[in-house]
Amino acid sequence: MTLAYLMNTYPMTSSTFVREEIRAHEAAGLGPVLRYAIRPWDEDLVEPLDVAEQEQTDYLLTAGPVALLGGFLSELVRNPVGLAKAIGGSARLVGAARGRVIHNAAYLLEAVRFKQRATHAGTPHVHVHFSTNSAAVAMLSRRMGGPEYSFTVHGPDELVEPARNALALKARHAQAVIAITEYCRDFIIDHCGDWVADKTHIVGCGIDPEAFALRAEAVTNQQLVCVGRLCAAKQQILLPELARRLASDFPELEILLIGDGEDRAEIEASIARHGVEKHVRLAGWGTKQEVRTALNGAQAMLLPSLAEGLPVVIMEALALGCPVISTRIAGIPELLDQTCGWIVPPGDLDALEEAARACLRASPEQVAALGQEGRRRVLERHDQARNAARLRDVILPKPDEAA
Repeated sequence: MTLAYLMNTYPMTSSTFVREEIRAHEAAGLGPVLRYAIRPWDEDLVEPLDVAEQEQTDYLLTAGPVALLGGFLSELVRNPVGLAKAIGGSARLVGAARGRVIHNAAYLLEAVRFKQRATHAGTPHVHVHFSTNSAAVAMLSRRMGGPEYSFTVHGPDELVEPARNALALKARHAQAVIAITEYCRDFIIDHCGDWVADKTHIVGCGIDPEAFALRAEAVTNQQLVCVGRLCAAKQQILLPELARRLASDFPELEILLIGDGEDRAEIEASIARHGVEKHVRLAGWGTKQEVRTALNGAQAMLLPSLAEGLPVVIMEALALGCPVISTRIAGIPELLDQTCGWIVPPGDLDALEEAARACLRASPEQVAALGQEGRRRVLERHDQARNAARLRDVILPKPDEAA
């Protein structure tokens, strides 16, 4: 059986969980997984594995407008009934979004292109990460007679206005809906109604445990590492002020930010304004090995987000035995609590300072105990191979059903 994945933009530095999920399917003997994306990422890729993924990905928009229009006309001639159903679905997407006609017209053309490519490849099922435009493309393709589809809902952005995102419509036509946390599943059912409960399954993101050995040496430094896109949702803008508050009591403090994004200039200005150039360092995006090395040598990982689903980087830190300081939002409390780190209200700088002080004052034995419990939880709940197998059980037909 040929399984396909469809993404909006792929690969990206922040979407390694998709790459690793695909690789887990292939390692289990599923065969080559077909990669489709609407467009390539417009930033440089720093991870060699992502560069390799880009070379394997079929991009729908690279065909150009002439080919997309030609595909539409071909579908009109060969499959007028299916195309009419897709146009009706597109109209419902426009109604839900209260506009965005041009965007949804583009999704329709992309859906035609994807349906034709997937049909030619003999793909019976496509899985989509996030319930946004790529899920719309998969739904419209299905309305034309394209492959069955499922999609994973992560949050937070896709849950802000679920009605305008047509979440219920996409779920109605999907073979299965995947939620990464209990929080996410409850949200989907609350929004769509009880009818969606039977087709909504919790399958968390995962990591490869063999790639994250528990660190053997005690950590005695004053380094905190923050990994993620520099953006308002992740609230790295708080960290220069946090460093200023901590620096007099912890003169060796270093807060290392790995990532880049739209808030970089504002964070740099805040670093200068608070005079904490010696304590806050922006490293830009790093390879997976660079991230792993930084987490392996840190007192804790720090992620003061206002909005998240359940970040994979928290799993990675805990798998290494690195405790985590983060916020009590969405699915994070399902993995992180006081037994493996510190969890604080979002946007509360005083609480964040208190947690950071407790972390920096903790003995090596306390840090190690927190890290060991965190690793135990991750191995129990977020083993990539087991979670990928669970996903296949949900979205792919059993051999007797396929027959």
